[in-house]
Amino acid sequence: MCDVHTWKCQRVGKWLKRAGFPQYVQSFTQEHRIDGMALLSLTEMDLRSPPLELKVLGDIKRLMLAIRKLQRENQYHLAITQRLENGTRLRHREFMQGNGSDFAESDGFTHSDDSSSENRVYIPTFKPEIWKTVISFLYVFLVFLVTAFVMVIVHDRVPDREKFPPLPDLFLDSVPRIPWAFVMCEITGLVLCAIWCIVLLLHKHRFILMRRMFALTGTVFMLRCLTMLMTSLSVPGDHLECSGKLYGDFWTRLHRAFVIWSGLGMTLTGVHTCGDYMFSGHTVVLTLLNHFITEYTPRNMYTLHISSWVMNLFGIFFILAAHEHYSIDVFIAFYISSRLFLYYHTLANNRVLKHGDKDRTRAWFPLFSFFESEVDGIVPNEYEWPFPIPSIFMENEENDM
Repeated sequence: MCDVHTWKCQRVGKWLKRAGFPQYVQSFTQEHRIDGMALLSLTEMDLRSPPLELKVLGDIKRLMLAIRKLQRENQYHLAITQRLENGTRLRHREFMQGNGSDFAESDGFTHSDDSSSENRVYIPTFKPEIWKTVISFLYVFLVFLVTAFVMVIVHDRVPDREKFPPLPDLFLDSVPRIPWAFVMCEITGLVLCAIWCIVLLLHKHRFILMRRMFALTGTVFMLRCLTMLMTSLSVPGDHLECSGKLYGDFWTRLHRAFVIWSGLGMTLTGVHTCGDYMFSGHTVVLTLLNHFITEYTPRNMYTLHISSWVMNLFGIFFILAAHEHYSIDVFIAFYISSRLFLYYHTLANNRVLKHGDKDRTRAWFPLFSFFESEVDGIVPNEYEWPFPIPSIFMENEENDM
């Protein structure tokens, strides 16, 4: 995405040439000194009226279409420009709190006394708040440690297969076991993880995304710890070599928990556990990765979104085909992960729901209230290169434009 607000007059002239309007370069850049921010604020009336006063109707319409495309891609900076033009001095936070002014909170825009659509301005804030991201990382780090220790405990409590055979399951009883399926599930998860890491690397608001990912992942896995402790299900297949009471000593359990944690609970790293069936951690990871990828990539990347969903669903199928989990484990994991993701983002994206009853939100969703307190509105999918670009490359880019 182009940061049009940083363009100088020369860059605007090169954009005009590329857009097919070389005849207006001198008028825009030399006579009227229109830079990037001024270009974003242009309206069709500006093009028709003095001092620009373009005469060709077709040029006016085509140029306005090109400018509107830039405006859509730079909505945040355009909102700032409109705010300055309209003389709106009320800060967004004061607007959010009412403050006795003539502003409404119906649709995320400020409404001045002139209620025309041109004066409706909403300026969201997206502070990175790296310190909160660090706290969210420590949260999920601690949850994974607790999860690993709980997995050791439930392994010791796994029911004796001679007394408690596998439970009846519609899918497992109908589909024969595929030995290599669970490995394929984990490979699918690694592919989704690699895609998500690339999205994080390039996303402009990467720290907000990481904060949300850590918060949601930690919360779902903490719930998984509770469900694993509450009920111990019999192993879902005769191929699983499980026997309880292997880690009686505390330090032995702690060492085993460290092995599970360091291996991320994956078969590919040599980790094999039993008893952690309600609900499927692999399904949680696959589902959350899929939802984060589709949420924070452009809506027109249909191939990526379809591929992400296909990998999510095939990963779930591989879990069941390997007979590593009961069908109910996978279904509950998918439902909880997807619903929690949607509920979290519905609250985060809707300012009326988020701020309408702060006390209740703080009581029921304390992590959400803490992590999202300085995030206003939908996080835009804007991208940037995260590392400094050498000046020589910047000069070459300017010459190519």
